[in-house]
Amino acid sequence: MRTERNLTRSLDRVFARLDREPERPAHIDVPRMSRHRVVLFTATLAFYLAIVWAVVITSWLVRLDWQVMFFRPYQQWPQIHAFLDYYVVLGQRGPTAVMVAAWLGWRSWRQHTLRPLLTLATSLLLLNITVGAAKLGMGRLGPHYATVIGSNEMGAGGDIFPSGHTANAVVTWGILAYLASTPRARRWLSALSAITSLGVGLTTVYLGTHWLSDVLLGWAAGLLIMLALPWFEPLIARAETALFDLRDRWRARRGRTVPAPAVPVTPAPVLLKPRTAAAEQSAPAREPVSSVRGSRAPAHRAPSPHTARSERTPVTPVGSRRPPHADRLPRGTSQPARPLTGG
Repeated sequence: MRTERNLTRSLDRVFARLDREPERPAHIDVPRMSRHRVVLFTATLAFYLAIVWAVVITSWLVRLDWQVMFFRPYQQWPQIHAFLDYYVVLGQRGPTAVMVAAWLGWRSWRQHTLRPLLTLATSLLLLNITVGAAKLGMGRLGPHYATVIGSNEMGAGGDIFPSGHTANAVVTWGILAYLASTPRARRWLSALSAITSLGVGLTTVYLGTHWLSDVLLGWAAGLLIMLALPWFEPLIARAETALFDLRDRWRARRGRTVPAPAVPVTPAPVLLKPRTAAAEQSAPAREPVSSVRGSRAPAHRAPSPHTARSERTPVTPVGSRRPPHADRLPRGTSQPARPLTGG
């Protein structure tokens, strides 16, 4: 019973927090392209180009790729194969995009802003354009489809260089760190996304679907997108404003086309005519109702015969309200003497 009571209180607390009026956050600063970020972007771009050049000239990096492939990690540690088959899903575009979009959509609804969803859409669009173009442009074959031992397998019609799993993990999980509301949360989420993306990349090497150089280039490609996002913040802000304006115009247009709600029809007012003297004489007289009627004690009827109100003789409002009695005489007149009867 105590556990159920504590659970009920916790759920009530959660729902009470959700029922609060959502407010647009005003304390969250939009990241800008600072000097430090420009330096990181330039260094990452140089690292990206160095890896591409090392693979193109078939340097030591290509030899390392072949050595890892012949080592066959999936045969050296088969006990972790089942776990890594599920772990690699953290780098697949579909499942990760749905999970992160659901979370950012809830944040957008609670905070009355479209920036989280628009930032995610922008990053995924950049990812598809840059990584997809590099894959198709270099056309490198994967380890399972290699034809010549020791070659770089470039221009052979493949699509695995750079690693899309690694780049997608960097962007999808890194966007949570990019949109974090506090510096501390941003640091922790950045470290978590870096570890997750590197783990996904090494998992593809373990499974034999990517070369080691593919993973390094994919990690650099995803990091370049995350570092370049502040350049697209003005475009995101204009897109958000345009979408809100479009929503307002649609609501206004819908408000004009929707018919007005039906107003209940009220009956026409009845004009009251002044009562004439003849109508007043024919109308039955009403007894005045005292304001303290409810506080008086109920009256008891006399034992003598009592006439109902409907049987009383109607009188005019200016006359006396007492019923006429035949044995009573007006004031000022003398009562005739009664005859004496002998006993």
